[in-house]
Amino acid sequence: MNFLRFLLRGRNGASKKDQESRSGPNCFLKLPEDVICNILCRLGAYEILKNAQRVCSSWRNICKDPSMWRFVDMKHLGDDDKYLKAMCRLAVDKSKGQLTELHIDRFATDELLHYISERSSKLRCLLIRNCQGVGNDGLIAVAKKCHLLEDLHLVHIINAHNSIQAIGQSCPNLKSFTFTDCMNIYDTCNVNYVPLAIAESMTGLRHLRLVGDFMTKKGMEAILDGCPNLESLDIRRCIFVQGEIVDMIAKKIKDFKRPNDRVERCDYEAGIVNCVDTLVDHSREDYSEDYGQDYSSEESD
Repeated sequence: MNFLRFLLRGRNGASKKDQESRSGPNCFLKLPEDVICNILCRLGAYEILKNAQRVCSSWRNICKDPSMWRFVDMKHLGDDDKYLKAMCRLAVDKSKGQLTELHIDRFATDELLHYISERSSKLRCLLIRNCQGVGNDGLIAVAKKCHLLEDLHLVHIINAHNSIQAIGQSCPNLKSFTFTDCMNIYDTCNVNYVPLAIAESMTGLRHLRLVGDFMTKKGMEAILDGCPNLESLDIRRCIFVQGEIVDMIAKKIKDFKRPNDRVERCDYEAGIVNCVDTLVDHSREDYSEDYGQDYSSEESD
């Protein structure tokens, strides 16, 4: 980041002209502590650990404050999994149990989730996306240790289905749940397993994203009955939910995204879908070729 390189230049010896200038790097080091805290929070955990805490001793001391580590965002940081896991552990340690919100992209594993859950009992929001090393074991560990969870967002986490019921039972405060592109490719027999598990264990949900699921009308009805307080529902690319039930949901839930609604780039950037390739609209006919013309009608009756 150019801003941090600018400050580090001041730390390592700026010119006399810069030192005397109000726009030189040293002027930033003399800002009030609350302003510096605001700047650091905007930089995020990765930049703080990699650069900001090296700027000067006062910044380093500010970075030791656990309140600086309540929100840790580690999305879009590349493929160096070993390095990123080490940084994530360090951020969790620095929070000293104060971590309330964590976003992880690509590098999370069950082992890392165990580490986080043991040290983050106050965690309220967790987003995990595109992490092949995460499964039921790690997610259940989080649920058992982090009972205050209110928001859980799982995107492209394969074979995490068996954790849903445990999450719902262990986290009674859960209000927002995302389960996007998490289709269990090894089990096409019970296509309504996920919605049924949600309906049985997450009855207090107010916001649900279930994008790209294979559920049918039966699963959708279970969710509507089991989660009566839903204020928003996103079932984009759930192409086997069609017909009158979709129109009925639209009348009942104001913030409703239909199966054929587009997935936008901003959804990817926010972390709620896996890739921007989903900008392509999928039609019912496209899937009928793969799964058979009568696949959805069987379950919908």
